[in-house]
Amino acid sequence: MTPRATLRLQFHKGFTFADAEALVPYMAALGVSHLYASPIMAARAGSTHGYDVIDPTRINPELGGEAAFRRLVNALHREGLGVIVDIVPNHMAASLENPWWADVLHRGEASRYAQSFDIDWEAEDPQLRGRVFLPWLDKPLHEAIAAKELTILEHDGKPLLRYRDICLPTTGVDIEHQAYRLGWWRTAGDRINWRRFFDINDLVCLRMEDEETFENVHAPIARLYREGLIDGVRVDHVDGLNDPAAYCRKLRCRLDSDDPFRPYLVVEKILLKGEMLPTDWQCDGTTGYDFMDQVSALQHDPAAAVPLAKAWAQLSGRTADFTSEEEAARREIIGRSFAAPLESTVAAFDRLSKVDPAASEISRPALRRALIEMLVHFPVYRSYATATERPKRDRPYLDAATRGAKRTAWARDGWVIDTLHRWLSEPTPDNVAVGRFQQLSAPVAAKSVEDTAFYRYGRLLSRNDVGFDPSRFGSSPADFHAQMTRRCAELAHSMLATATHDHKRGEDVRARLAVLSERPQAWIDRLTRWIETSAPLRTEGQPSSGDVAMLLQTIVGAWPFDLALDDAAGRAAFAARLTGWQEKALREAKLRTDWSDPNPLYETAARQFVQRLVVDNALPVLLADIFAFIQSIAAAGAVNGLAQVVLKLTAPGIPDLYQGTDYWDLSLVDPDNRRPVDFERRWKSLSSLDISDALDHWRDGRIKQAIIARLLAVRRALPEVFSRGDYRPVRVEGPMAEHAVAFLRTHGDSRLLVTVPRLPLTLMTTPETLQIEPARWQGTSLVLPHTAEWLDVIDRRRVPATGGNIELQRIFAGVPVTIFSTNGPR
Repeated sequence: MTPRATLRLQFHKGFTFADAEALVPYMAALGVSHLYASPIMAARAGSTHGYDVIDPTRINPELGGEAAFRRLVNALHREGLGVIVDIVPNHMAASLENPWWADVLHRGEASRYAQSFDIDWEAEDPQLRGRVFLPWLDKPLHEAIAAKELTILEHDGKPLLRYRDICLPTTGVDIEHQAYRLGWWRTAGDRINWRRFFDINDLVCLRMEDEETFENVHAPIARLYREGLIDGVRVDHVDGLNDPAAYCRKLRCRLDSDDPFRPYLVVEKILLKGEMLPTDWQCDGTTGYDFMDQVSALQHDPAAAVPLAKAWAQLSGRTADFTSEEEAARREIIGRSFAAPLESTVAAFDRLSKVDPAASEISRPALRRALIEMLVHFPVYRSYATATERPKRDRPYLDAATRGAKRTAWARDGWVIDTLHRWLSEPTPDNVAVGRFQQLSAPVAAKSVEDTAFYRYGRLLSRNDVGFDPSRFGSSPADFHAQMTRRCAELAHSMLATATHDHKRGEDVRARLAVLSERPQAWIDRLTRWIETSAPLRTEGQPSSGDVAMLLQTIVGAWPFDLALDDAAGRAAFAARLTGWQEKALREAKLRTDWSDPNPLYETAARQFVQRLVVDNALPVLLADIFAFIQSIAAAGAVNGLAQVVLKLTAPGIPDLYQGTDYWDLSLVDPDNRRPVDFERRWKSLSSLDISDALDHWRDGRIKQAIIARLLAVRRALPEVFSRGDYRPVRVEGPMAEHAVAFLRTHGDSRLLVTVPRLPLTLMTTPETLQIEPARWQGTSLVLPHTAEWLDVIDRRRVPATGGNIELQRIFAGVPVTIFSTNGPR
C-alpha cells in the first residue's frame, strides 16, 4: 500500500505509543495517510532513537510493547491511517543487553549467532583468531590487569569477568582464554576484527546474507505486516549490507509472498553524482535525502558559489574547494577509524592476487596504497558488484575513482590501481575482497563527508547536509524540472524529505541561509566586519575565525522568528541550543578538539564566546546589528520555506513531514532536532484554520501549517494526480523568469498548476510581510498549454488564464505560493 503522505515520529521512553495514540486525531485532521515510525523493536535501555536494537524479535517494552502498539494501530485504522516502520537490518547493539551478542561472547564460534555478526574469526592477529576484540578498556590490557580492575566473580553458580560495572560471561578464571579479548578503546580502529556501524564501538554489523539471521530479524516484522498492523518498511542504511539488491528483493517476498509488490518499501540511500536507485532492487524509492538536496540547490543562486568560497578561504585559512577538503578528510578518517577493516580488505585482495597470474607480483604494501587512493577518490558511497554480476552502472564511478587515484598515487602504483579497477569491474574467482571494499567505501564516505568535511567547510552551511552534493552549490529551474521529470518516470513513489532526524540543520534554517546567496558580497562584507568586531569575545585568539564564521551563520539561520532582542531569557535558551550544536560541530570537525580527545580549553573558549555574544550581550552594537540583519532576511527565508514545502507536497513522490515541521523548523543537529514537539498548540491552530490571519502573523508558523493542510487535502481529493499523474514544466517568460518555478501535475481531466517564487529577496518590498508586491512581476507570465479558469486551493480565488497565459502579478496577490486546480481545459 503506497502512502499518500507520512508523518515521521521519533519514539523513545519519553514519547511512547500511548503518546502517539493521543495524536491520531491531529494526524488525521492534518491530512497524512501514514504514521512513519522510528524503530520499534527492543533497543538498549533508555535509547533515544531505537537504532541500537538488542532484540529484533519483540517490540520495545519501553515504548509500551506490542499491546500498546496494537492500540495505536487500531486508533490509526479507525481514522483511515496506516503505519510504516523503520527497520534496522544492518546492525545491533554490541552490548550485553543483546542476548545474541552476549551468547557470542560466551560461546565464541560455537554460538548459534556466531555467523549472524560480521566477525573475522580467522583474523591474522593470532591474539584475535577465533575471538572477538572488545575495545571496552580505558587503558591497555596489561595496565588494567596490573591495577586489578579485572576480577572473577560468581553469579548463580557461573563465573563472570568483572570490569567496573560490566560483567562478562567467562569460561573460567584465565583471562587469556575467553571467546573475546579485551582491549583499550583507543586501539579499536587498528585492531577490531568485526564490522562496526561506521566507527561506533557500540554497534556491531549483521550478515543479512546468512539465511537464519535474515529470518530471525525479519520474521517479526513480516508477522506485523501479515496481521495488517503495518503497510511497509523503511530500511536503515541499506548500503551497509553485503548485497542490497538481493536483500531488497528477498525482503519483499518475505513480507508478502503472495503479492510482493504490495508492501511499501523504501531504503535509506545516499544518491550522489546523478545516481538513481537501481530498478532491480525493486524498491519504491529512497527516504528522500536526494529530493532534499535538489530543492535546496534550487533555492541557492549558483553565481554565489565562487565569491562565497573565496571569502571562506580568506576568513578561515582553509581551502576554497570542497573536493580538497573531502579528500583530506577521507585520508584522515581511513587512518584513524578504518585501519582494521582496511587491513582486512588488503588481505582479501592479497589472497585474490595469488590466484590471478597477472597480479601475482603485487605486494601488500602496494595494495594498501592503491586501496587508500581508490577510497579517497570514490565519488559515490559504493559499487554493487556481486559474485555473478558487475553492474554497468558502476563503471563510471569506478572509472572516476581510478582516474583520481592515479592522479594522487605514486606513479609506480598505477598498474596496481588498474588491477583493482579490473577486479572491481569484472568477475573474479572470489568476491570476498570486492565485498569488503564495498562495505568499507560506504562508511568511509559517510564519516569523511557528512561527519567531518561538512563541519570543516563553511562556504554556506545550508549546502552541507545529509545526502547533499556540495560540489553543486545551486541549480536553475531547468535543472530542477529535469530532475523532477526523471523522478516522475523512475521514482514516482519515492519519499520526499526536507527534514529528518539526521539533518544537520532544520529545513527553514537552510531556507533562510539560502537567501544569503542572493547578495553574496553584502553577506561577505557583513560577516567579515562581525568577525573583526567580535575579537574581544575571544580568549587568547580562540575560537578560530573559521569557527566564528560558522557560528555566526548558525545564529543568522536559526534565530527564532519570535525571539526579540531584549528577551534575555529567550536569548539564554537559544544560546544553550547553540552551544550544544557548537560542541558537536567542533568535535566532528576534528581540527582543534574531537570526541576521542576533547580540548577543554578550546571548547571553553568557544562556549564563552557564545555566552558573551548572545547571553551577556557584551557587545550590544554587534548583537543589534546581527539581529537587524536577521530581521531583514527573515521574511525572504520564510518565503523560501513555504516554497520548499509546496514543492515537497506537489512534486512526484510521497511527501514526508518530520515531527514538528508543520510549523517553522529552525532546529539544529541532533539532539536539537529531536526536542519535544508542542502538538497541543498545533492541534489548536489547525482546528481554527484561517489563512488570512495566519499570513498576517506569519512568524508563529501557522501559515506553514495551513498551507500543508490545504495541500494534503488536495492530495486526498485527487490521489491519482499525484500517484499516476504527469509532471510538466511550465515555461516562465519575462524579466523575472528566473525568480519563479512552475509546473503542471495532470491526470485525465484533472490539472494542478504549481507556482512558487525563487530567490525571493529581490521580490520582497518589506521585511515585515511575506506578500510580494505584484508590480515586481511586471511583464513576467506563465505560458500554459490551455485556456482555463483556475481555482487557488489555498485562498479560494478564481483566476482565468487569457490565451493560455497567466501574468504572475495576478497569481501572487496574497499568499506568496500558489497551487491552482481545474478539472480540465475550457
